[in-house]
Amino acid sequence: MVLATDLDGTFLAGSAEQRQRLYRLIDQHPGISLVFITGRGLEAVMPLLSDRSIPRPDYIVCDVGATVVDGHTLQPLQPLQSMIDAHWPGEQVVAEAMRPFTALQRQDVPQERRCSYFCDPETLAPLRGEIERTAAALGCDVLYSADRYLDILPPGTDKGRTLAALARLLELPQERILVAGDTLNDLSMYVAGFRGVCVGQSEAALLQATEGQDRTLHAQAPGCGGILEAIEHFALLAKDDPHLQPQDTARAEGAELLMVYHRMPFDESYEDGKLVQRAPRSPNGIIPSLLSFFEGGQKGSWIAWGIDEPKQRPFQRHVDVDSARYPTLRASRVPLSRQEVDIFYKRFSKEAFWPMLHVFWERARFREDDWQVFLKVNRKFAEATAAEAAHGATVWIHDYNLWMVPAYLRELRPDLKIAFFHHTYFPSADVFNVVPWRREIIGSLLSCDYVGFHIPRQVENFVDVVRGAMPVERLAWENCAPRFLTFGCAVGLDTMTTRLRVGDREVALGAHPVGTDLRRIHSTLARSDVRNDIFKLRREIGARKLVLSVERLDYTKGTLAKLEAFERVLEQHPEQQGNVTLLMVCVPAAREMTVYRTLQNQIEQAVGRINGRFSRLDWTPVRFFAQALPFEQVVAHYAAAQVMWITPLRDGLNLVAKEFVATHGIEGTSGVLVLSEFAGAAAELKGAVLTNPHDPADLAAGLMQALSMPEEEASGRLRQLHGIVEYYDVNRWGRDFLDAVQGKRADA
Repeated sequence: MVLATDLDGTFLAGSAEQRQRLYRLIDQHPGISLVFITGRGLEAVMPLLSDRSIPRPDYIVCDVGATVVDGHTLQPLQPLQSMIDAHWPGEQVVAEAMRPFTALQRQDVPQERRCSYFCDPETLAPLRGEIERTAAALGCDVLYSADRYLDILPPGTDKGRTLAALARLLELPQERILVAGDTLNDLSMYVAGFRGVCVGQSEAALLQATEGQDRTLHAQAPGCGGILEAIEHFALLAKDDPHLQPQDTARAEGAELLMVYHRMPFDESYEDGKLVQRAPRSPNGIIPSLLSFFEGGQKGSWIAWGIDEPKQRPFQRHVDVDSARYPTLRASRVPLSRQEVDIFYKRFSKEAFWPMLHVFWERARFREDDWQVFLKVNRKFAEATAAEAAHGATVWIHDYNLWMVPAYLRELRPDLKIAFFHHTYFPSADVFNVVPWRREIIGSLLSCDYVGFHIPRQVENFVDVVRGAMPVERLAWENCAPRFLTFGCAVGLDTMTTRLRVGDREVALGAHPVGTDLRRIHSTLARSDVRNDIFKLRREIGARKLVLSVERLDYTKGTLAKLEAFERVLEQHPEQQGNVTLLMVCVPAAREMTVYRTLQNQIEQAVGRINGRFSRLDWTPVRFFAQALPFEQVVAHYAAAQVMWITPLRDGLNLVAKEFVATHGIEGTSGVLVLSEFAGAAAELKGAVLTNPHDPADLAAGLMQALSMPEEEASGRLRQLHGIVEYYDVNRWGRDFLDAVQGKRADA
């Protein structure tokens, strides 16, 4: 069968249950084709194509029949489109001819091959004859709607006649086509000889005009419910067709809270053929916070990938996380091959999305084959989540690797409350729009009930992208002060959108900077081996000042610019030579990520150049470690350093800055934080010395300000910073986020 349906009031209307049932039927049934047939222009239809919960049409007839395109490529359907074009005199010709009718107001909506106007009925009625004569002189037709709207169209063009021409072109059997509408504007479809349904709550004028037609059903249910009635009424599908049966994937005893994360809360390995869990080699302060939500007995599930090697061993889908601490939490392992992990995470995410997100769009490499793997993996995550969740459960999805999970999950389980937190930076529209699949990604995120970012600037960047992709209404907003800086840094902002309406969906937004794990830092500083390391570092440094830099090897971190600024300080301030040491800890990327090899060589060359120029027998200006240090050693270095120098060119947040502040706050010392104003943390860490990493002079000036800062000022800044970091720790971040998802007011 072929369903040719109007959109507003018809295919986009009805109860959520009926819409989901019809959409699933169309998506899954191999024998159903879909045609959108609408008065909207193609531009206004395109946002619907980004919504994965709405089936993709095979063909689109828009502009009241004047535009016909392939639904998958959006290319004109020939020769039908050319035949329509040949009889259209052009927008400017028609608009000029209609200019004398000053009572008519042109509709400011996207449209092609038609000019649309509206006028109050009393004024329009006496003008009809003259309007029709003017249109006829141009070789055009006039189509009226609701006594106040009119379209000037190419001759012989309306929804019904264009659909009939499409059916002839594609050799579609007329008796297998079902048309659906709800307004008099759809009447031409019902008089063209097709089976039709006027869905519930249709305009009285349409019902009156189609009264008594044997091939037209006046349905009771509105929207999609009425279409389902018609499919049954006309027996367009067999009664025992399995696709007609409602599906419920909710598990009666499923999880109430689900964490969807790319990694497990533990490291996995196989020993003697058994899956063994170990503490993570790279501890992540967020994971303990997320796990803490399951300490109270709330039934939960942690969704993450597991390597599937079927030739070596059977795949174990479910494992306990920690049966003693979290007896009601189990992990659901999503089976991925090593190749899928390499493509989806190590290659595609890092080579396509990572550079774009951090505004290095020219470095991004977009491959359609990789995108298809990305979609496949995200679909697997969504299916695993849908299978684990109880009815009405809350799902918390983490970061850009899982962008498409919300769309698939909303399709599978419309009952769920879906929340997404974007851990990385989110760029402005002019950068994000380089992504070939931007509409699909934005459409997926708008399938969520709540989307969170670190800071208001990232929220507004997201809103800006949405505005360029589809019609959107800004429902609510709030001031950013006093929680965040407004005009005091590059990522500051004065107001932030907190709720959007897109179509019939509302999506809440919020800013939630991730906090640091103070308990972990407290316990680390209390260890005797760490105290001993701090003592050794301070003794080794002596009277010199230690400037510390800890970051991953990545072009977004601004490491080369930092080295050049340090060289500049030594050149312009010779009194600093011998009195300051820059200690750089640069954690290398995985061996598979070859994109960083050139950068590491450049950094090592710069370190060699500086040390070659300025070293003395008893002093090396730059000490460089291209390795990951255990967290205990990193904390010891935090405590021993007088200055923390963090200068990313762009960063979603930067937790290292908060860890340094927490360490000095606990120690009662007065370390100075020099922070890039392009790091997300700059918007909340009031008291840091902000610097512009794109300005070599400002980078050097920021470092010199820190090196020469009076003790009283340094202590005051640190107290202010520690107050922020201590209050907004990682546990408060988690609680505030989930409270916002549930509609509770966050504790600000």
